[in-house]
Amino acid sequence: MIIVDNINIGEENSLALIAGPCVIEEENTYRIAKKLTEITSELNIPFIFKCSWDKANRTKVENYRGTEEYAVETFEKIKKQLKVPILTDIHIPEQAKKWGEIVDVLQIPAFLSRQTDMLVAAGKYGKAVNVKKAQFMNPFEMKDVIKKIESTGNKNILVTERGTSFGYDTLVVDMRSLVILKEFGYPVVFDATHSIRMENYPEWQKKFILPLARGAVAIGVNVLFFEVHDDMDKALCDSKWMLDLKYLKSFLEDIR
Repeated sequence: MIIVDNINIGEENSLALIAGPCVIEEENTYRIAKKLTEITSELNIPFIFKCSWDKANRTKVENYRGTEEYAVETFEKIKKQLKVPILTDIHIPEQAKKWGEIVDVLQIPAFLSRQTDMLVAAGKYGKAVNVKKAQFMNPFEMKDVIKKIESTGNKNILVTERGTSFGYDTLVVDMRSLVILKEFGYPVVFDATHSIRMENYPEWQKKFILPLARGAVAIGVNVLFFEVHDDMDKALCDSKWMLDLKYLKSFLEDIR
């Protein structure tokens, strides 16, 4: 079991939710956080708000990445007014200290999940660390990833499955991975929206979000992870794969 702010995750505790937009957006991030807080409060689901302050791994150099100054201001407002814990990504070791003092969970992006300096830097600040298993890794390799964080004395660790590369332009979720990850002794997160990522036919892929989430819960994951937005046409990042916020409440009721 790990503790994130006032939430206990793992063992026999209730299924928790990590949700929020892909990246910070000045017009709507607080609004989305407020709606998510209201939904999860009504359903009595432990909730961690997620939002990247910077998407350093965007495909094209001209793509929107985020706004650091606004992210700091918004995260502080969310924590003060909505009183929910926050998760955000870091992309280089030097970012761990600053964001470790602002948010409750430091996330290591999938493509950086084997970078020793990143993992050690994130672990040093004592906050929970969520590591996304890279698309090119098998689940057994995550044991050594976990050991790198543990070397700092930090055992507040979450491990996330987000699909495995399979040929070109698609990800496949091997549900055996969730069973294997659970054996390492830390809470397992299933990222149901990134797991459907496919450049072609993204709308068709969205119908798999709920079935995959159901399957993960049946296996016994501790946390579900959804990227959501309340105005998909205006979302500045990953609009093709995020879940429309209007469907979230019914999804959670169905899954529960």
